[in-house]
Amino acid sequence: MTKIPDHLIKEIGGIFELPAETVLFTHVNPDGDAIGTMLGLYWFLSYLGHRVSMIIPNEIPSYLEWLPGCEKILVAEENFEQSIQLMRGAELLVCVDFNEPERLDSLKDEFIRSKAVKVLIDHHPGPKDFTDHIISIPETGSASELVYNLIVQTGHNHLIDKKTAECFFVGIMTDTGCFNYNSSNPETYLVVADLLEKGIDKDRIFRLVYDNYSADRMRLLGFSLSEKMVVMPEYRTAYIALTREELAKYNHVTGDTEGFVNLPFSIKGIKMTALFLEKEGYIKISFRSRGNFEINKFSEKHFNGGGHKNAAGGECYTSLEDTIKTFLNLLPLYKQDLCSE
Repeated sequence: MTKIPDHLIKEIGGIFELPAETVLFTHVNPDGDAIGTMLGLYWFLSYLGHRVSMIIPNEIPSYLEWLPGCEKILVAEENFEQSIQLMRGAELLVCVDFNEPERLDSLKDEFIRSKAVKVLIDHHPGPKDFTDHIISIPETGSASELVYNLIVQTGHNHLIDKKTAECFFVGIMTDTGCFNYNSSNPETYLVVADLLEKGIDKDRIFRLVYDNYSADRMRLLGFSLSEKMVVMPEYRTAYIALTREELAKYNHVTGDTEGFVNLPFSIKGIKMTALFLEKEGYIKISFRSRGNFEINKFSEKHFNGGGHKNAAGGECYTSLEDTIKTFLNLLPLYKQDLCSE
């Protein structure tokens, strides 16, 4: 496994060994790794005697609601005052799968003000300094794998039971695109092998995550590919842009467009993809790349975003039309990088 430095194991392990009023957080618009990591850590800390609460800024994607413990997660946009009270009563605050306070959305200010001990466990590059303790290992393919490693290296592998293993497996599987990217390290598969030893049903989990959508979502997928996908072979780039009206027409719910950004890679020669979703007041963007094109730097420089080398997100606060215009105007500047391989 990717070894966490001994001093961090001692530091964070010592904190976790002391039962406390603990609140776990993950980022706004949570994905499979965010929810899987938080739930896996929830079960682990509960077994150690912590009194654990979980808070996320906004709703859980429906395809993750089956995960064990998911019903215990508090959604801040629906229960803001309760969320604040839990934060104010906490002794330990733990953030997983994000590395800057802005991703806490409406919870950010209260988090910053809190006098509780704060821990960050994440695998994205360039963490901001907003917690007391940090485990940041970008080489790890997912936050779930990183927390699994932390548990094992603190000598608590025996506390990873079947339901904890299910949570971590979902995180690893979804954050690697079913082992399609961020998964070239053999140690990832050793972790998966151990999770399988805990008794999880890999095929059942896959069905629950990927074969659990509505008919509307399938129609939205068809519409996106048939009517909305734009392919620019001269830049080895393809993108999909969906308006609020188009999303509403297909009764879009959180999680329905998960994976859409990866689909244009099935086209020969495509090296960069983007998905633009019109939200209330801003444009949500997902970026993906292949090879050496560092999409996280592209997103950070131009779209208020960041992420991994080949998978990143961003936001833009202009109209959808202007956001796409900005994106298209940037492509000539990156043509050499995009077309060099």
